Amino acid sequence: MNQDTLRSGDFTESTEPFRLFAEWLEDATKSETNDPNGVALATVDADGMPNVRMVLLKGFDERGFVFYTNFESAKGREILGTMKAAMCFHWKSLRRQVRIRGPVEIVSDAEADDYYATRPRGSRIGAWASKQSRPLESRFALEKAVAECTAKYPIGSIPRPKYWSGFRIMPSSMEFWHDRPFRLHDRVIFTRDGDGWAKARLYP
Repeated sequence: MNQDTLRSGDFTESTEPFRLFAEWLEDATKSETNDPNGVALATVDADGMPNVRMVLLKGFDERGFVFYTNFESAKGREILGTMKAAMCFHWKSLRRQVRIRGPVEIVSDAEADDYYATRPRGSRIGAWASKQSRPLESRFALEKAVAECTAKYPIGSIPRPKYWSGFRIMPSSMEFWHDRPFRLHDRVIFTRDGDGWAKARLYP
Protein backbone atom coordinates (compact mmCIF):
# COMPACT_ATOMS: atom_id res chain seq x y z
CA MET A 1 0.00 0.00 0.00
CA ASN A 2 1.40 3.36 -1.01
CA GLN A 3 1.25 5.60 2.04
CA ASP A 4 0.98 8.68 -0.18
CA THR A 5 -2.34 7.46 -1.59
CA LEU A 6 -3.99 6.49 1.71
CA ARG A 7 -7.37 8.12 2.11
CA SER A 8 -6.38 9.36 5.59
CA GLY A 9 -3.07 10.80 4.40
CA ASP A 10 -4.22 14.37 5.12
CA PHE A 11 -4.91 13.45 8.71
CA THR A 12 -3.83 16.86 9.99
CA GLU A 13 -7.22 18.21 8.91
CA SER A 14 -9.13 15.67 11.02
CA THR A 15 -11.14 16.97 13.97
CA GLU A 16 -12.32 13.74 15.63
CA PRO A 17 -9.59 11.42 16.96
CA PHE A 18 -11.63 8.22 17.34
CA ARG A 19 -12.78 8.39 13.73
CA LEU A 20 -9.21 9.01 12.61
CA PHE A 21 -7.97 6.09 14.72
CA ALA A 22 -10.60 3.81 13.17
CA GLU A 23 -9.39 4.76 9.68
CA TRP A 24 -5.75 4.16 10.58
CA LEU A 25 -6.50 0.80 12.21
CA GLU A 26 -8.44 -0.26 9.11
CA ASP A 27 -5.48 0.70 6.93
CA ALA A 28 -3.15 -1.24 9.25
CA THR A 29 -5.38 -4.30 9.05
CA LYS A 30 -4.75 -4.34 5.30
CA SER A 31 -1.01 -3.72 5.46
CA GLU A 32 0.40 -5.27 8.64
CA THR A 33 1.49 -8.91 8.39
CA ASN A 34 0.80 -9.77 12.02
CA ASP A 35 -1.43 -8.31 14.74
CA PRO A 36 -2.35 -4.84 13.49
CA ASN A 37 -4.07 -4.48 16.89
CA GLY A 38 -0.81 -5.08 18.75
CA VAL A 39 0.06 -2.19 21.04
CA ALA A 40 2.77 -1.34 23.56
CA LEU A 41 1.19 -0.84 26.99
CA ALA A 42 3.05 1.26 29.57
CA THR A 43 2.42 1.22 33.32
CA VAL A 44 4.36 2.09 36.47
CA ASP A 45 4.89 0.03 39.61
CA ALA A 46 4.53 1.15 43.23
CA ASP A 47 8.03 2.68 43.13
CA GLY A 48 7.31 4.65 39.98
CA MET A 49 9.46 2.35 37.83
CA PRO A 50 7.96 2.07 34.32
CA ASN A 51 7.08 -1.18 32.61
CA VAL A 52 6.13 -1.76 28.98
CA ARG A 53 4.92 -4.82 27.10
CA MET A 54 2.88 -5.71 24.01
CA VAL A 55 -0.82 -6.52 24.35
CA LEU A 56 -3.69 -6.84 21.88
CA LEU A 57 -6.37 -4.19 21.56
CA LYS A 58 -9.71 -6.01 21.77
CA GLY A 59 -12.12 -3.15 21.26
CA PHE A 60 -12.53 0.60 21.19
CA ASP A 61 -15.26 3.18 20.99
CA GLU A 62 -15.71 6.74 22.19
CA ARG A 63 -15.32 5.56 25.77
CA GLY A 64 -11.79 4.29 25.20
CA PHE A 65 -9.49 1.40 24.32
CA VAL A 66 -9.99 -2.07 25.81
CA PHE A 67 -7.63 -4.99 26.45
CA TYR A 68 -7.95 -8.02 28.70
CA THR A 69 -5.60 -9.59 31.21
CA ASN A 70 -5.12 -11.45 34.46
CA PHE A 71 -5.53 -8.80 37.15
CA GLU A 72 -2.95 -10.64 39.29
CA SER A 73 -0.29 -10.18 36.58
CA ALA A 74 2.33 -7.45 36.79
CA LYS A 75 0.41 -5.15 34.47
CA GLY A 76 -2.85 -5.91 36.26
CA ARG A 77 -1.42 -5.06 39.67
CA GLU A 78 0.29 -1.93 38.37
CA ILE A 79 -2.83 -0.59 36.72
CA LEU A 80 -4.98 -1.36 39.75
CA GLY A 81 -2.45 0.56 41.84
CA THR A 82 -2.60 3.75 39.76
CA MET A 83 -5.63 3.39 37.42
CA LYS A 84 -3.54 5.13 34.75
CA ALA A 85 -1.78 3.81 31.65
CA ALA A 86 -0.46 4.68 28.20
CA MET A 87 -0.43 2.92 24.83
CA CYS A 88 1.62 3.28 21.67
CA PHE A 89 0.59 1.77 18.34
CA HIS A 90 3.36 1.60 15.73
CA TRP A 91 2.46 0.44 12.23
CA LYS A 92 5.83 0.14 10.53
CA SER A 93 4.41 -0.68 7.11
CA LEU A 94 2.50 2.62 7.15
CA ARG A 95 5.12 4.63 9.01
CA ARG A 96 2.50 5.73 11.49
CA GLN A 97 2.24 5.90 15.24
CA VAL A 98 -0.55 6.68 17.70
CA ARG A 99 0.11 7.47 21.36
CA ILE A 100 -2.69 7.34 23.95
CA ARG A 101 -2.61 8.34 27.63
CA GLY A 102 -5.28 8.51 30.28
CA PRO A 103 -7.06 7.13 33.31
CA VAL A 104 -8.27 3.53 33.34
CA GLU A 105 -11.51 1.86 34.30
CA ILE A 106 -12.47 -1.80 34.61
CA VAL A 107 -14.91 -3.03 31.99
CA SER A 108 -18.28 -4.35 33.12
CA ASP A 109 -18.70 -8.03 34.00
CA ALA A 110 -21.02 -8.37 31.00
CA GLU A 111 -18.36 -7.02 28.63
CA ALA A 112 -15.71 -9.31 30.10
CA ASP A 113 -18.02 -12.34 29.94
CA ASP A 114 -18.96 -11.63 26.34
CA TYR A 115 -15.34 -11.33 25.23
CA TYR A 116 -14.17 -14.33 27.28
CA ALA A 117 -16.82 -16.47 25.56
CA THR A 118 -15.31 -15.65 22.15
CA ARG A 119 -11.85 -16.90 23.08
CA PRO A 120 -10.71 -20.32 21.85
CA ARG A 121 -11.33 -23.05 24.41
CA GLY A 122 -7.59 -23.48 24.95
CA SER A 123 -7.22 -19.79 25.77
CA ARG A 124 -10.03 -19.99 28.31
CA ILE A 125 -8.31 -22.98 29.92
CA GLY A 126 -5.07 -21.03 29.89
CA ALA A 127 -6.65 -18.17 31.82
CA TRP A 128 -7.24 -20.65 34.66
CA ALA A 129 -3.93 -22.50 34.37
CA SER A 130 -1.50 -19.57 34.16
CA LYS A 131 -0.44 -17.66 37.27
CA GLN A 132 0.61 -14.84 34.98
CA SER A 133 3.88 -13.03 35.72
CA ARG A 134 4.71 -15.23 38.71
CA PRO A 135 7.73 -17.59 38.87
CA LEU A 136 7.29 -20.89 36.98
CA GLU A 137 9.48 -23.80 38.08
CA SER A 138 9.30 -25.65 34.75
CA ARG A 139 7.38 -25.94 31.50
CA PHE A 140 6.07 -29.27 32.80
CA ALA A 141 4.41 -27.48 35.74
CA LEU A 142 2.49 -25.27 33.30
CA GLU A 143 1.48 -28.22 31.13
CA LYS A 144 0.32 -30.08 34.24
CA ALA A 145 -1.82 -27.10 35.28
CA VAL A 146 -3.35 -26.99 31.80
CA ALA A 147 -4.10 -30.72 31.95
CA GLU A 148 -5.74 -30.36 35.37
CA CYS A 149 -7.92 -27.47 34.21
CA THR A 150 -8.84 -29.36 31.04
CA ALA A 151 -9.94 -32.31 33.17
CA LYS A 152 -11.96 -29.97 35.39
CA TYR A 153 -13.81 -28.53 32.38
CA PRO A 154 -13.93 -31.43 29.87
CA ILE A 155 -17.09 -30.28 28.12
CA GLY A 156 -19.51 -27.39 28.16
CA SER A 157 -18.82 -23.79 29.10
CA ILE A 158 -15.78 -22.62 31.01
CA PRO A 159 -16.51 -19.83 33.51
CA ARG A 160 -14.45 -16.66 33.45
CA PRO A 161 -12.02 -16.44 36.39
CA LYS A 162 -12.88 -13.58 38.74
CA TYR A 163 -9.30 -12.33 38.46
CA TRP A 164 -9.49 -12.11 34.66
CA SER A 165 -11.19 -9.13 33.07
CA GLY A 166 -10.61 -6.05 30.96
CA PHE A 167 -9.28 -2.54 31.34
CA ARG A 168 -10.39 0.48 29.34
CA ILE A 169 -7.98 3.37 28.84
CA MET A 170 -10.06 6.53 28.60
CA PRO A 171 -7.78 8.86 26.67
CA SER A 172 -6.99 12.28 28.00
CA SER A 173 -4.78 12.74 24.95
CA MET A 174 -4.25 11.04 21.59
CA GLU A 175 -1.27 11.89 19.40
CA PHE A 176 -1.04 10.90 15.73
CA TRP A 177 2.36 10.74 14.03
CA HIS A 178 3.19 10.18 10.36
CA ASP A 179 6.66 9.82 8.92
CA ARG A 180 7.87 12.53 6.53
CA PRO A 181 11.19 12.98 4.71
CA PHE A 182 14.21 14.34 6.60
CA ARG A 183 12.47 13.58 9.92
CA LEU A 184 10.13 16.53 9.42
CA HIS A 185 7.24 14.37 10.56
CA ASP A 186 3.61 15.36 10.93
CA ARG A 187 2.36 15.27 14.53
CA VAL A 188 -1.12 16.19 15.73
CA ILE A 189 -2.30 15.90 19.33
CA PHE A 190 -5.90 15.85 20.54
CA THR A 191 -6.43 16.74 24.21
CA ARG A 192 -9.65 16.39 26.19
CA ASP A 193 -11.45 19.72 26.48
CA GLY A 194 -14.70 19.28 28.37
CA ASP A 195 -16.93 17.07 26.24
CA GLY A 196 -14.80 17.66 23.15
CA TRP A 197 -11.23 17.80 21.98
CA ALA A 198 -8.66 20.54 21.58
CA LYS A 199 -6.31 19.97 18.64
CA ALA A 200 -2.76 21.19 18.07
CA ARG A 201 0.10 20.48 15.72
CA LEU A 202 3.50 19.67 17.24
CA TYR A 203 7.00 20.19 15.98
CA PRO A 204 8.53 16.87 14.85
